[in-house]
Amino acid sequence: MAPARRRQRHRWRLPAAISAIVCLSLLVLLSFLAPPLLEHSAITDRRLLRFPRPRSSSDDRNVKSPNVNRSGVLGEIFHVPHDGRSMRDDLWRSKLAMNYYGCSDTSDKFPDAKLTTRPNRYLMIATSGGLNQQRTGITDAVVAARILNATLVVPKLDQRSFWKDASNFGEIFDVDRFITFLSRDVRIIKELPKKDGRVIRGPYTMRVPRKCTQRCYVTRVLPVLLKKHVVQLTKFDYRLANRLDTDLQKLRCKVNYHSLRFTKQIQEMGDKLIERMREKSQHFIALHLRFEPDMLAFSGCYYGGGDKERAELGKIRKRWKTLHASNPEKERRHGKCPLTPEEVGLMLRALGYGEDVHIYVASGEIYGGNETLAPLKSLFPNFHSKETLASKKELAPFASFSSRMAALDFVVCDRSDAFVTNNNGNMAKILAGRRRYFGHKRTIRPNAKRLYSLFLNRNNMTWDMFASKVQTFQKGFMGEPKEIRPGRGEFHENPAACLCEKADKDTRFDSSSISQDGNKGKIGRAVSAPYINSHASEVELSDLDYGEDSPIGKEITDPTDPDLINPDLEDTDMEEALSD
Repeated sequence: MAPARRRQRHRWRLPAAISAIVCLSLLVLLSFLAPPLLEHSAITDRRLLRFPRPRSSSDDRNVKSPNVNRSGVLGEIFHVPHDGRSMRDDLWRSKLAMNYYGCSDTSDKFPDAKLTTRPNRYLMIATSGGLNQQRTGITDAVVAARILNATLVVPKLDQRSFWKDASNFGEIFDVDRFITFLSRDVRIIKELPKKDGRVIRGPYTMRVPRKCTQRCYVTRVLPVLLKKHVVQLTKFDYRLANRLDTDLQKLRCKVNYHSLRFTKQIQEMGDKLIERMREKSQHFIALHLRFEPDMLAFSGCYYGGGDKERAELGKIRKRWKTLHASNPEKERRHGKCPLTPEEVGLMLRALGYGEDVHIYVASGEIYGGNETLAPLKSLFPNFHSKETLASKKELAPFASFSSRMAALDFVVCDRSDAFVTNNNGNMAKILAGRRRYFGHKRTIRPNAKRLYSLFLNRNNMTWDMFASKVQTFQKGFMGEPKEIRPGRGEFHENPAACLCEKADKDTRFDSSSISQDGNKGKIGRAVSAPYINSHASEVELSDLDYGEDSPIGKEITDPTDPDLINPDLEDTDMEEALSD
């Protein structure tokens, strides 16, 4: 029996010894894999900032997840440097810009309005949306009047939509300049002719489809105009096709970039804001942040605020009755969600803008307030807005009018050294096209579709790796010449017919010398052969459209629909989308 008991004891000792060896090996392995303890100097290094990994839709702001990589091992802290490459010229201008200029002079085959305008044809326009959406309508209205050989009555601004601004055309734009500058192209009057103090004829109201072509206007609107003599086109936004005859496209540019000028009061206040920014820094960024509650609700995106965020934004989202239930993760993967202020800051730092850069923010109420803005302000402490640059007394004439306040932001963004847009709405499109026309000024649009996964996994890589990827993904989204193929996107964003390439590229050309009163008469050719960056083609312009350009719900698109000429057609079944 004794030998049997000894064999039993040996049988138990062997597994115990193996277990001890395995445990010891695991401890040694973990000691090698664990990150070294941070020294006090590394923790307090003022050159570094640390930010948590962005949360997915399943996270909650009250839950903090550790910095763990896919292998389950603690990764290194994501270090964001304070400095950038702010002194590099290519951050503020395109090196290729000198080879291009805006050109809106029509050809000799475009006769004077005195020869083409027919008597007893009056076109009236009722615009729709916010300031910039209405600007597109005003621009297209002039071209529509030219197609119809009609006299245009100064467009009527939208005073009933979401924006609730009672301003008329002359309180936003210089109406006299608008009329006189275009006198050779289209006859424009301030109001319908009167006889014995009464309007000679009331307008016949109708609506044209979106993207209505020249033929569409001739076949659908002209017969009504010939019969009724006065026609008013309602909800006039994006009612003209992108592709028109070259001279008509150039007329579009002439209207948008030369004839439409803000009133003296708005322009002078905008100039003061720009002057005060220039006093602070030689260069500055204008950022259209667009992170207001209504935008986030409309987008259907989620930013980690838990039940509180879902309830608040869900309540706002009910304003658009026909919006489908959203899939926040899918929307974000497809690049349809605005970046958070923190993500915008990280993108700019990765592109090379240091903390010394001054930023002018054009934005309304930010969702989450100062807490949401804190990471961006930490990255860029030189943070300004019209409210911080001007006194309440100076802003008083504008403060009660959303379009006039938006006009001030427009002036500053237009003349900034770099313009950064956080969505693809009307202000972003209008300014992108305008900045291309006046010298391809640096205009940055986040490649949100590619940046999504990068932001989500940034704690699994070094800062240098992260910055390199951001710079790669942003190629084709920086406002360089020929980034967008001619004819692609909205014409107001990509006015290819009005962008000319200099014949002699060796001659230096200062894009700032292009006068807003007209062209310089440079000799060159229109841009036709595009440079298409491989990264730019990955995200279609339509992919980044948050629905701001079109009403939510059923839209009329069929030119043969008899409702197009129904004078009783109402807007009650159409929900106004966000427009600026």
